[in-house]
Amino acid sequence: MKGALPAKATELSRVSDRLSFLHVEHARIDRDLNAVTIWQAEGVASIPAAVLAALLLGPGVTITHAAVSLLAGSGCTVAWVGEEGVRLYAGTTAAAASSVLLQRQAALVSGQKTRIAVARQMYAMRFPGEDVSRLTMQQLRGREGARVRACYRLHAEKTGTAWRGRRYDPKDWSAGDPVNRCLSAANSALYGITHAAILHLGCSPGLGFVHTGHQLSFVYDIADLYKAEVTIPAAFGIAAEGGRDLGAKTRRAVRDAIVSARLLPRIADDIRGLLGAPGDDGETVAGVAVPDLIDDHGTVPGGVSYGEDGP
Repeated sequence: MKGALPAKATELSRVSDRLSFLHVEHARIDRDLNAVTIWQAEGVASIPAAVLAALLLGPGVTITHAAVSLLAGSGCTVAWVGEEGVRLYAGTTAAAASSVLLQRQAALVSGQKTRIAVARQMYAMRFPGEDVSRLTMQQLRGREGARVRACYRLHAEKTGTAWRGRRYDPKDWSAGDPVNRCLSAANSALYGITHAAILHLGCSPGLGFVHTGHQLSFVYDIADLYKAEVTIPAAFGIAAEGGRDLGAKTRRAVRDAIVSARLLPRIADDIRGLLGAPGDDGETVAGVAVPDLIDDHGTVPGGVSYGEDGP
């Protein structure tokens, strides 16, 4: 495969302007100029790397060093997922040039009062018009659980799907009933795109405000904001249709819902809002900025040779 010079900063799409995600299983992925080529038994597809937010790699995928280099330089998250995309094992992307959002996230999550305040903001986004400022975290979790169960029942009735509760075995996806399998596939796709947005903005996926103790705690925090709108309707709709390839059908339905709801721009804006950093913080392109240096009275520009007589 032919290579090409890395894309310039001005040629790269912001995460909020990119396409959603692409899930690939049983394929070989290589690079041709500034596109990734996907070789499967059915044929070959070529996709510009700079327009993808996330590439989800399932079982049976081999990927070349050249392809990973291109994706990283284009700011596209690469995530390794399990069968049918229902488990997210790991993910990576080129680091954002700015650490502003990461610093805000770390500061907020490190204080008990500020952490709870952000968590309440997250719950407030799910309960529009309600005052949650005085509710305890236990009360908020209880209200959220009731809301999600009501959402499950609503869509079960709307689609005529039998619903016996959320039951699944992470180690055996195929053992669940159709709607639970679809929910797992839908949620995993949402986790993948949320993970991509978080990494692209320079935040830590492990520093959560509601979830804790997991490398993807913040991913689960943010993804939970949109499940009732995106993954639950998609999963119940596909389960009601039935047929084969439920995982693939569900991912396509989630991808359509993400585009229809313009979810990527919302995720980026919501993260900035939750961390108190409106605007373009964290959106600069990897490799462009030079880090500042800590000084006795704040910071000084990096990339400068400092001596006793100054720079």
